[in-house]
Amino acid sequence: MKTADLQPHLDTLAPQFQQDLMEWLRIASISSDPSCMRQTSEAADWIANHLRRGGLEVQRIETQGHPLVFAQSPPIPGRPVVLVYGHYDVQPVEPLEQWISGPFEPTIRDGNIYARGATDDKGQVLTHVESLLTLIEAGVRLPIQVKFLIEGEEEVGSANLERLLPSLAKQLDCDVVVISDSSQYDVGQPAITYGLRGIATFELRLDGPRQDLHSGSFGGAVTNPAVALCQMLAAAIGRDGRVQIPGFYDGCRELTEIERRRLAELPYSDAEFARSIGVDALGGDQRYGALERRWTRPTFEINGLTSGHQGEGGKTIIPATASAKISCRLVPDQDPEKVVAAAEAFFHAQTPPGIRLHFKRGHAAPGMLSRLDSPYIAAAQRAIESAFGKQPVMIREGGSIPIVTRFQEVLGADCLLLGWGLSDDNAHSPNEKFCLADFHRGIAASAQLFMELGSLNHHRAGHG
Repeated sequence: MKTADLQPHLDTLAPQFQQDLMEWLRIASISSDPSCMRQTSEAADWIANHLRRGGLEVQRIETQGHPLVFAQSPPIPGRPVVLVYGHYDVQPVEPLEQWISGPFEPTIRDGNIYARGATDDKGQVLTHVESLLTLIEAGVRLPIQVKFLIEGEEEVGSANLERLLPSLAKQLDCDVVVISDSSQYDVGQPAITYGLRGIATFELRLDGPRQDLHSGSFGGAVTNPAVALCQMLAAAIGRDGRVQIPGFYDGCRELTEIERRRLAELPYSDAEFARSIGVDALGGDQRYGALERRWTRPTFEINGLTSGHQGEGGKTIIPATASAKISCRLVPDQDPEKVVAAAEAFFHAQTPPGIRLHFKRGHAAPGMLSRLDSPYIAAAQRAIESAFGKQPVMIREGGSIPIVTRFQEVLGADCLLLGWGLSDDNAHSPNEKFCLADFHRGIAASAQLFMELGSLNHHRAGHG
């Protein structure tokens, strides 16, 4: 079956698809907020009940935090097995006053649906659920087995899923993992993401005197933790944008010539990008183009700085403490643990007399790459072109989805990252949105993808 054959059925069901999405978006499933525990559980129940509509076998897997929802269609001997991964939890909504409509009051404006979770990730994962249910309800004989794993802790690091993944490996066994939690390249230009950067986070806390001191009485005789922190952070980044921590670039994989040529062929302008984010110039290591810096080069970024008086008016003190939150984005073949260890050694060596450094490690995950010659990518290209009317471009993403690498490691499966959203969808920000036309195109593309994958030869043992 081609998408064109199913399209009349999809068009008839389009209002119901939107109603389903709005119903799910009304649930305030903020995984990081203890006051939203009930709503987060309710969001898990909602998607579990929705999956049962198609007669799928559904299981709610309890964790030490929010539950996992697992579902599967019957196995098809000799055919590939597809695992669709997504998440039902969402980010906090502050600053609330910047929302035009309520974050959990889904509203349609200018062809977009606005609500927290619209694109990240309820709207995107729902495209795959709706497509499979539509195929089943239309009486289509599924050529593959489809499994779903939808979690409630992606926005807080997926720690429970990562811990349980080895014990769930047999249940989740598959040939390919399909994930829609990213973006198209541009409006009207679909994309397949074949690489993600990894991540390593840590915090620095510098302690000086046992309490804040009068800057007049003690200034000049006491090392100021805020000054020391600024100097130490400045030492980590050269004026050329290169990270100065010894060993930071060890293992950093360079682009192939084919990848670099594909990057150069993408429609892109430094000036337009700078304008879109409200700056008059771009920074970073100028030996690489901006897309290459954003997607394929490692970074050292200061996410937050705290020290001294933050209120109205002046307060002339030497602060007792200063702290910084740091994230490093990493590329394939960099070892996150080695990067963090090198950073810890560097900052201890930079710490001046009179200051005590406390180094706190955060979460870390390596980068990932999919094989460009994968038959699953070829199937996705055909499915996306049939639904969007345009061949997708191959891109990489500067962000991180740590569980993707774990899927590759534990399940030994390829990963398909198919984003239906747009870069201006305001994920994690006020007025998050999802283009409804792309929501419906995503459903059509997903339905065609399931059929395309069914035409591939099953090549791994152990399924069904």
